[in-house]
Amino acid sequence: MAKATKPADLRAKTADELNTILLELKREQLNLRFQKATGQNEGQSRIRVVRREIARIKTIVAQNTEKSAAGAKTSAAIS
Repeated sequence: MAKATKPADLRAKTADELNTILLELKREQLNLRFQKATGQNEGQSRIRVVRREIARIKTIVAQNTEKSAAGAKTSAAIS
């Protein structure tokens, strides 16, 4: 991902799409850590952007999981 994504755009995606994006970001984070360790890192700010993107996606996934669990709980209580 070249640019930070807005939370509204991420909320529109499915869980599978979010997991795919998360996997790509974690790979990028690993590559950036290797670049930093070897002194080849050119964009120091990219590390922070990637870290925040990962946190943003994890938060949205947790909110979706919480929302679906609450929905299942209330529908079970109604039945």
